Amino acid sequence: MPDDALEIVYADDHLVAINKPPGLLTHRSAVARQETRFAMQLLRDQLRQRVFPVHRLDKPTSGVLLFALSSHGARLVSEQFARREVQKEYLAVVRGISPAEGVITHPLKEKLDKMTDGKAFRDKPAQDAETHYRRLAQLELAVRVDRYPQTRYSLVHLEPKTGRKHQLRRHMKHLGHPIVGDSTHGKGVHNRFFANHFDCRRLLLACTAITLPHPATGSPLTIRARPGEAFERILREFGWDGALPSFW
Repeated sequence: MPDDALEIVYADDHLVAINKPPGLLTHRSAVARQETRFAMQLLRDQLRQRVFPVHRLDKPTSGVLLFALSSHGARLVSEQFARREVQKEYLAVVRGISPAEGVITHPLKEKLDKMTDGKAFRDKPAQDAETHYRRLAQLELAVRVDRYPQTRYSLVHLEPKTGRKHQLRRHMKHLGHPIVGDSTHGKGVHNRFFANHFDCRRLLLACTAITLPHPATGSPLTIRARPGEAFERILREFGWDGALPSFW
């Protein structure tokens, strides 16, 4: 397999899913004109056939990214997303010791882009948004990173029930536990600590599983992906291996 080939984690006659690396856009975007590599085009060239995206992952987020192999299949899966029949699961490393579990229902204003949303209605009310979270592990380091002599982090499992832009990153910031590596909604001092001390310069957010009814058979289908080398190195460094799913 070529060095730049995408990791395919599932494929059949109707669907294909990759483990998108962090830093890769799902498809071309007017807000990132300088980018030359996109998951959709790379996968199309790798498979030598058309692929149709049915959802997206933020550029810095890694994990399961699903495509259909026909426009009909894409429409069916997109309708499943619209009916909230698709379940997505994420892992994230966040600042502080998060609550053990809970549900965030903080409404989110739609984030508009100056280049592509110039004519959009800017007074649109906040949209409902729901995220379920559960703390899997926690750690305290005897290192002063911010204003305290110790620094704490948590590994959390996240399940978004809605699909708002940057929902998980914004919801975890609202909870007071921003995701490490988030340059927009996180804290730079912690991002720099991970970069300098752990050689980890990515957003520690990964979509590790998607479950949906198969568009052709209706049978439940779960597609999984590992969070990636740098992410997993942090988990081993923090001794969180035992909190990870056994199927890894």
